[in-house]
Amino acid sequence: MDNRMNTIAGWLLGAGIVALGASIVTGEMFHAERPEKMGYPIEGVEAEEGEGGAAEQPIAAFLATADAAAGEGVFKKCAACHTINPGGANGLGPNLHGIMGQPVAARPGFAYSDALKSKGGTWDWENMSQWLKSPKAFANGTKMTFAGLSKPEDRANILAYMNAQGSNLPLPAAPAAAANPAAAAAEKSDAPAAAEKGEDEPVLTEGQAAKQPEGRVMGDASPVAGREGQSKAKAE
Repeated sequence: MDNRMNTIAGWLLGAGIVALGASIVTGEMFHAERPEKMGYPIEGVEAEEGEGGAAEQPIAAFLATADAAAGEGVFKKCAACHTINPGGANGLGPNLHGIMGQPVAARPGFAYSDALKSKGGTWDWENMSQWLKSPKAFANGTKMTFAGLSKPEDRANILAYMNAQGSNLPLPAAPAAAANPAAAAAEKSDAPAAAEKGEDEPVLTEGQAAKQPEGRVMGDASPVAGREGQSKAKAE
């Protein structure tokens, strides 16, 4: 009887050891590191900028080099819902011929969402760029399901193409380049030493300097009196 109990106990102990070993092995085989960024990337959706991320330049900076022909290719993403030819029919979205410069959500015969109708304003360069970047962010509650164009170059190209389709607005002026603080500091360090005079140091006119006792020279405009003084100054 004792031998049978010992045998059963031995089998149970062995099974436990095998199970523990299998658990360790499978844990090592299927171990996965936690990703740095959680979630899955979705094509066409722009990631939010983290703290310290470089701010995007105004769209006017990209319009100077925009290519309308390239924009026509980008517009193919919109063609499933929009027409852009003169007199084109509304689809899931309104006809976009001559849309640039027109009031927001004002095309006759199209049922706009309340979210977009409440925006007001016109489809200027910046508004249209922000709408194309993220319709949901521009008008939360819009019926437009397009994810948006994250690249400003793509938005500039499509804006150039849309503008050529019956709008022909003048391009906005490119923004001035921001001042370079490092260059400004270097330029300041090259300034003449006279500009860095101590605030207590007097600045005398030539007349005031001439009235001082001989041999006492003070201030920026103080002359050395007479040839004797000049010779003395050279000797010093």
